[in-house]
Amino acid sequence: MKTFQNVHPTVLLLYFLSVLIVGMFVTNPVLSLSSLLGGILFSATLCRRGEVAGDVGFYLAMFFLVAITNPLFSHNGVTPLFFLNGNPVTLEAFIYGAELAVAIVGTLLWCRSFSRIMTSDKLLYLFGRVLPKLSLVLSMALRFIPMFFRRMRQVKAVQKTTGMYSGRGIVDKFRYSGRVFLSMIGWSLESSIETAASMKARGYGTGRRTNFSLFRFTPRDGALLAVTLSLISLVTVGISLGVTEFYFYPRISTVSLTAPALAVYIAFGALSLLPFFIEVREVLLWKYYRSKI
Repeated sequence: MKTFQNVHPTVLLLYFLSVLIVGMFVTNPVLSLSSLLGGILFSATLCRRGEVAGDVGFYLAMFFLVAITNPLFSHNGVTPLFFLNGNPVTLEAFIYGAELAVAIVGTLLWCRSFSRIMTSDKLLYLFGRVLPKLSLVLSMALRFIPMFFRRMRQVKAVQKTTGMYSGRGIVDKFRYSGRVFLSMIGWSLESSIETAASMKARGYGTGRRTNFSLFRFTPRDGALLAVTLSLISLVTVGISLGVTEFYFYPRISTVSLTAPALAVYIAFGALSLLPFFIEVREVLLWKYYRSKI
């Protein structure tokens, strides 16, 4: 099990919210690139080797799709590169599209890491007493998504043995995939109804419930919480004061390199790379202790 997964759920939730909120809602190329870099490195520590190739292809396709689509629909900016159907395609729209693509891909990577680390038992621990129905829905959703794809692969494997997907035509493949998808939708609806009925029969959410948890708040969790709060507080103050302000329209502004801005960049960069540093430190310690055996 990865080291960062053993952190207390409260600290994990605060950390992911801090990184995601800044990465999604603050428009600054330095902060967006920091979020993307941290998401890539942290996701790499969580992925298996066989998943890397498929992940790279998906995120690269997403990046270029967003970066190229934006200048085709947004014609703001004062630096036209060329005209398409009488509409200017501007440099500012291209740069903003790249910035938007970086923010989206970074957010997707952090959301993926969140879904892998914040398991259903952690969500139930955090929200089970306060919002029992919401915590149940969240835990079911996080469990359902990987189960859905795993079940879909199993259904496709069974269908291939019956001769489906043997045709080379694109229409046939789409038709077979549609059948599998419809069957999966029916299975998911039936499974959700059964789960809801089972939880209702057990009296979930009808009264005060007790729960057992193995999560304990340790000094290590306290230190990580203090570091997270300190870094995100510095970033929040800097953003609220406008030291990281950056705009693309009508003309691209310059990145602020003042001392307060650099402090914000360094703080958020450290916050984004914190899980990766923790994992690398644990690996190095493990190798060191093994060498001493």
